Amino acid sequence: MNNDNPTSLIAGRCTLVGAGPGDPELLTIKAVKAIQAATVLLVDDLVNDQIVQAYARPGARIVHVGKRGGCKSTPQAFIERLMITAVREGETVVRLKGGDPFIFGRGGEEVEHLREAGIECVVVNGITAGLAAVTTLGVPLTHRDHAQGVVFVTGHAKTGAGAAEDPTDWRALAATAYNARLTLVIYMGVSGAAYIERELLQGLPADTPVAVIQHASLPQQKHVATTLGRLQHGIAEAGIASPAVIVVGDVLRGLAAAEAAVGETKFGT
Repeated sequence: MNNDNPTSLIAGRCTLVGAGPGDPELLTIKAVKAIQAATVLLVDDLVNDQIVQAYARPGARIVHVGKRGGCKSTPQAFIERLMITAVREGETVVRLKGGDPFIFGRGGEEVEHLREAGIECVVVNGITAGLAAVTTLGVPLTHRDHAQGVVFVTGHAKTGAGAAEDPTDWRALAATAYNARLTLVIYMGVSGAAYIERELLQGLPADTPVAVIQHASLPQQKHVATTLGRLQHGIAEAGIASPAVIVVGDVLRGLAAAEAAVGETKFGT
Protein backbone atom coordinates (compact mmCIF):
# COMPACT_ATOMS: atom_id res chain seq x y z
CA MET A 1 0.00 0.00 0.00
CA ASN A 2 1.27 3.45 -0.90
CA ASN A 3 0.59 5.61 2.16
CA ASP A 4 1.61 8.74 0.22
CA ASN A 5 -1.54 8.42 -1.82
CA PRO A 6 -4.61 9.47 0.22
CA THR A 7 -6.94 7.41 -1.95
CA SER A 8 -5.02 4.26 -1.04
CA LEU A 9 -6.17 4.68 2.58
CA ILE A 10 -9.87 4.62 1.63
CA ALA A 11 -11.35 1.21 2.34
CA GLY A 12 -14.96 1.77 1.35
CA ARG A 13 -16.76 2.96 -1.74
CA CYS A 14 -19.68 5.16 -2.70
CA THR A 15 -22.36 4.99 -5.34
CA LEU A 16 -24.95 7.64 -6.22
CA VAL A 17 -28.10 5.80 -7.23
CA GLY A 18 -31.20 7.16 -8.93
CA ALA A 19 -34.32 5.53 -7.47
CA GLY A 20 -36.53 6.80 -10.28
CA PRO A 21 -39.87 8.61 -9.95
CA GLY A 22 -41.36 6.27 -7.35
CA ASP A 23 -42.62 3.08 -8.95
CA PRO A 24 -40.23 0.34 -7.72
CA GLU A 25 -40.56 -1.47 -11.04
CA LEU A 26 -38.89 1.46 -12.81
CA LEU A 27 -35.58 0.83 -11.01
CA THR A 28 -32.70 -0.30 -13.19
CA ILE A 29 -31.08 -3.67 -12.54
CA LYS A 30 -27.84 -1.87 -11.72
CA ALA A 31 -29.62 0.26 -9.12
CA VAL A 32 -31.10 -2.83 -7.44
CA LYS A 33 -27.67 -4.49 -7.26
CA ALA A 34 -26.11 -1.37 -5.73
CA ILE A 35 -28.84 -1.07 -3.09
CA GLN A 36 -28.51 -4.76 -2.20
CA ALA A 37 -24.75 -4.40 -1.75
CA ALA A 38 -24.88 -1.28 0.45
CA THR A 39 -23.95 -1.40 4.10
CA VAL A 40 -25.00 2.25 4.51
CA LEU A 41 -27.91 3.85 2.67
CA LEU A 42 -28.47 7.62 2.76
CA VAL A 43 -32.04 7.98 1.53
CA ASP A 44 -33.84 11.07 0.24
CA ASP A 45 -37.46 11.86 1.13
CA LEU A 46 -38.72 11.34 -2.42
CA VAL A 47 -37.51 7.73 -2.55
CA ASN A 48 -40.36 5.25 -2.26
CA ASP A 49 -40.12 3.38 1.07
CA GLN A 50 -41.00 0.16 -0.75
CA ILE A 51 -37.69 0.30 -2.59
CA VAL A 52 -35.65 0.31 0.62
CA GLN A 53 -37.86 -2.34 2.23
CA ALA A 54 -37.58 -4.62 -0.78
CA TYR A 55 -33.89 -4.35 -1.60
CA ALA A 56 -31.83 -3.14 1.37
CA ARG A 57 -29.75 -5.94 2.85
CA PRO A 58 -30.49 -7.09 6.42
CA GLY A 59 -28.40 -5.11 8.87
CA ALA A 60 -27.74 -2.23 6.51
CA ARG A 61 -27.64 1.15 8.22
CA ILE A 62 -30.41 3.30 6.75
CA VAL A 63 -30.19 7.05 7.26
CA HIS A 64 -33.08 9.20 6.04
CA VAL A 65 -31.72 12.54 4.88
CA GLY A 66 -34.78 14.54 3.87
CA LYS A 67 -34.39 16.81 0.86
CA ARG A 68 -37.64 18.31 -0.36
CA GLY A 69 -38.39 21.83 -1.56
CA GLY A 70 -40.43 23.90 0.89
CA CYS A 71 -39.80 21.49 3.78
CA LYS A 72 -37.21 21.20 6.49
CA SER A 73 -34.19 19.48 4.96
CA THR A 74 -31.00 17.85 6.16
CA PRO A 75 -28.15 20.27 5.45
CA GLN A 76 -26.23 19.30 2.33
CA ALA A 77 -22.87 19.73 4.06
CA PHE A 78 -23.95 17.25 6.75
CA ILE A 79 -24.93 14.67 4.13
CA GLU A 80 -21.60 15.04 2.38
CA ARG A 81 -19.70 14.60 5.66
CA LEU A 82 -21.70 11.44 6.40
CA MET A 83 -20.84 10.01 2.98
CA ILE A 84 -17.12 10.74 3.30
CA THR A 85 -16.88 9.47 6.89
CA ALA A 86 -18.69 6.22 6.09
CA VAL A 87 -16.50 5.50 3.06
CA ARG A 88 -13.35 6.16 5.08
CA GLU A 89 -14.63 3.71 7.69
CA GLY A 90 -14.80 1.02 5.03
CA GLU A 91 -18.55 1.07 4.36
CA THR A 92 -20.21 0.43 1.02
CA VAL A 93 -22.26 3.61 0.77
CA VAL A 94 -25.23 4.24 -1.48
CA ARG A 95 -26.64 7.74 -1.74
CA LEU A 96 -30.19 6.98 -2.86
CA LYS A 97 -31.97 9.81 -4.65
CA GLY A 98 -35.38 10.22 -6.23
CA GLY A 99 -35.32 10.42 -10.01
CA ASP A 100 -31.83 10.77 -11.45
CA PRO A 101 -28.86 11.93 -9.35
CA PHE A 102 -27.65 14.32 -12.05
CA ILE A 103 -30.97 16.04 -12.83
CA PHE A 104 -31.74 18.52 -10.04
CA GLY A 105 -30.50 15.97 -7.52
CA ARG A 106 -27.34 17.78 -6.40
CA GLY A 107 -25.39 14.76 -7.53
CA GLY A 108 -22.84 16.95 -9.24
CA GLU A 109 -22.11 18.79 -5.99
CA GLU A 110 -21.70 15.53 -4.10
CA VAL A 111 -19.35 14.06 -6.70
CA GLU A 112 -17.19 17.19 -6.47
CA HIS A 113 -16.95 16.98 -2.67
CA LEU A 114 -16.17 13.26 -2.77
CA ARG A 115 -13.39 13.83 -5.29
CA GLU A 116 -11.95 16.60 -3.16
CA ALA A 117 -11.79 14.02 -0.36
CA GLY A 118 -9.99 11.57 -2.63
CA ILE A 119 -13.05 9.41 -3.21
CA GLU A 120 -14.16 8.39 -6.69
CA CYS A 121 -17.79 7.27 -6.93
CA VAL A 122 -20.00 5.45 -9.39
CA VAL A 123 -23.24 7.05 -10.60
CA VAL A 124 -26.25 4.91 -11.50
CA ASN A 125 -28.86 6.77 -13.52
CA GLY A 126 -32.55 6.69 -12.69
CA ILE A 127 -35.65 7.64 -14.67
CA THR A 128 -36.25 11.31 -13.99
CA ALA A 129 -39.72 12.49 -12.96
CA GLY A 130 -39.98 14.85 -15.93
CA LEU A 131 -39.81 11.91 -18.33
CA ALA A 132 -41.95 9.52 -16.29
CA ALA A 133 -44.68 12.12 -15.72
CA VAL A 134 -45.61 12.60 -19.37
CA THR A 135 -45.07 8.94 -20.21
CA THR A 136 -47.80 7.97 -17.75
CA LEU A 137 -50.15 10.23 -19.75
CA GLY A 138 -49.14 8.66 -23.06
CA VAL A 139 -47.45 11.89 -24.16
CA PRO A 140 -43.94 12.25 -25.63
CA LEU A 141 -41.53 15.05 -24.81
CA THR A 142 -40.41 15.34 -28.44
CA HIS A 143 -42.42 14.87 -31.61
CA ARG A 144 -41.52 15.50 -35.24
CA ASP A 145 -44.63 17.62 -35.75
CA HIS A 146 -44.71 19.48 -32.44
CA ALA A 147 -41.39 19.62 -30.58
CA GLN A 148 -37.83 19.45 -31.84
CA GLY A 149 -36.29 19.31 -28.37
CA VAL A 150 -36.89 19.52 -24.66
CA VAL A 151 -35.60 21.77 -21.88
CA PHE A 152 -35.44 20.65 -18.23
CA VAL A 153 -35.47 23.63 -15.89
CA THR A 154 -36.02 24.18 -12.18
CA GLY A 155 -38.71 26.51 -10.94
CA HIS A 156 -37.08 26.60 -7.51
CA ALA A 157 -34.13 28.95 -7.62
CA LYS A 158 -31.02 28.66 -5.48
CA THR A 159 -31.34 30.90 -2.45
CA GLY A 160 -28.93 32.36 0.05
CA ALA A 161 -25.64 34.20 -0.26
CA GLY A 162 -24.44 34.59 -3.82
CA ALA A 163 -27.75 33.58 -5.42
CA ALA A 164 -29.19 35.70 -8.20
CA GLU A 165 -32.62 37.27 -7.62
CA ASP A 166 -34.06 35.41 -10.61
CA PRO A 167 -31.47 33.08 -12.20
CA THR A 168 -33.99 31.79 -14.77
CA ASP A 169 -34.85 34.24 -17.54
CA TRP A 170 -38.34 32.88 -18.18
CA ARG A 171 -39.10 35.43 -20.89
CA ALA A 172 -36.03 34.49 -22.91
CA LEU A 173 -36.78 30.82 -22.34
CA ALA A 174 -40.35 31.27 -23.56
CA ALA A 175 -39.20 33.04 -26.72
CA THR A 176 -36.66 30.31 -27.42
CA ALA A 177 -39.21 27.57 -26.79
CA TYR A 178 -41.63 29.25 -29.20
CA ASN A 179 -39.09 29.87 -31.96
CA ALA A 180 -37.26 26.54 -31.65
CA ARG A 181 -40.40 24.46 -30.93
CA LEU A 182 -39.26 23.10 -27.58
CA THR A 183 -41.10 21.36 -24.76
CA LEU A 184 -40.49 22.88 -21.32
CA VAL A 185 -40.33 20.56 -18.31
CA ILE A 186 -40.34 22.53 -15.07
CA TYR A 187 -39.38 20.84 -11.81
CA MET A 188 -40.31 22.30 -8.41
CA GLY A 189 -42.43 25.01 -9.99
CA VAL A 190 -45.81 24.66 -8.26
CA SER A 191 -45.14 27.23 -5.55
CA GLY A 192 -44.00 29.77 -8.13
CA ALA A 193 -46.61 28.93 -10.76
CA ALA A 194 -48.19 32.40 -10.83
CA TYR A 195 -44.86 34.07 -11.54
CA ILE A 196 -43.79 31.42 -14.05
CA GLU A 197 -47.11 31.75 -15.87
CA ARG A 198 -46.84 35.53 -16.06
CA GLU A 199 -43.28 35.45 -17.38
CA LEU A 200 -43.78 32.65 -19.90
CA LEU A 201 -46.79 34.48 -21.34
CA GLN A 202 -44.37 37.15 -22.56
CA GLY A 203 -43.12 34.71 -25.19
CA LEU A 204 -45.70 31.92 -25.49
CA PRO A 205 -49.41 32.09 -26.45
CA ALA A 206 -51.96 31.85 -23.64
CA ASP A 207 -53.49 28.77 -25.28
CA THR A 208 -50.23 26.80 -25.13
CA PRO A 209 -51.13 23.39 -23.62
CA VAL A 210 -49.86 22.60 -20.13
CA ALA A 211 -50.02 19.53 -17.92
CA VAL A 212 -49.13 19.41 -14.24
CA ILE A 213 -48.45 15.94 -12.84
CA GLN A 214 -48.15 15.15 -9.13
CA HIS A 215 -46.63 11.92 -7.73
CA ALA A 216 -45.64 10.67 -11.18
CA SER A 217 -45.77 6.86 -11.57
CA LEU A 218 -47.27 6.25 -8.10
CA PRO A 219 -50.77 4.95 -7.37
CA GLN A 220 -51.78 8.36 -5.98
CA GLN A 221 -50.70 10.16 -9.16
CA LYS A 222 -53.01 12.90 -10.37
CA HIS A 223 -52.75 15.53 -13.06
CA VAL A 224 -54.47 18.51 -14.56
CA ALA A 225 -54.46 19.49 -18.23
CA THR A 226 -54.88 23.20 -18.80
CA THR A 227 -53.36 26.07 -20.75
CA LEU A 228 -50.54 28.42 -19.94
CA GLY A 229 -53.01 31.26 -19.43
CA ARG A 230 -54.78 29.21 -16.73
CA LEU A 231 -51.77 27.51 -15.14
CA GLN A 232 -52.12 28.80 -11.58
CA HIS A 233 -55.92 28.44 -11.66
CA GLY A 234 -55.71 24.89 -12.98
CA ILE A 235 -53.31 23.89 -10.22
CA ALA A 236 -55.57 25.40 -7.57
CA GLU A 237 -58.75 23.87 -8.99
CA ALA A 238 -57.22 20.39 -9.16
CA GLY A 239 -55.59 20.64 -5.74
CA ILE A 240 -52.15 19.84 -7.17
CA ALA A 241 -49.22 20.18 -4.75
CA SER A 242 -45.56 19.25 -4.66
CA PRO A 243 -43.89 17.08 -5.73
CA ALA A 244 -45.15 17.85 -9.22
CA VAL A 245 -43.82 18.53 -12.69
CA ILE A 246 -45.13 21.21 -15.04
CA VAL A 247 -44.92 20.41 -18.77
CA VAL A 248 -45.49 23.15 -21.35
CA GLY A 249 -45.75 22.66 -25.09
CA ASP A 250 -47.64 21.54 -28.17
CA VAL A 251 -46.82 17.86 -27.56
CA LEU A 252 -49.75 18.01 -25.13
CA ARG A 253 -52.36 18.84 -27.76
CA GLY A 254 -53.10 15.14 -28.21
CA LEU A 255 -53.80 14.85 -24.49
CA ALA A 256 -56.14 17.82 -24.70
CA ALA A 257 -58.05 16.21 -27.56
CA ALA A 258 -58.27 12.86 -25.76
CA GLU A 259 -59.59 14.39 -22.55
CA ALA A 260 -62.03 16.59 -24.46
CA ALA A 261 -63.41 13.47 -26.14
CA VAL A 262 -64.39 12.01 -22.76
CA GLY A 263 -65.50 15.30 -21.28
CA GLU A 264 -62.58 15.59 -18.84
CA THR A 265 -60.66 18.43 -20.40
CA LYS A 266 -59.85 21.52 -18.39
CA PHE A 267 -58.62 23.48 -21.37
CA GLY A 268 -60.03 26.92 -21.97
CA THR A 269 -59.60 30.49 -20.98
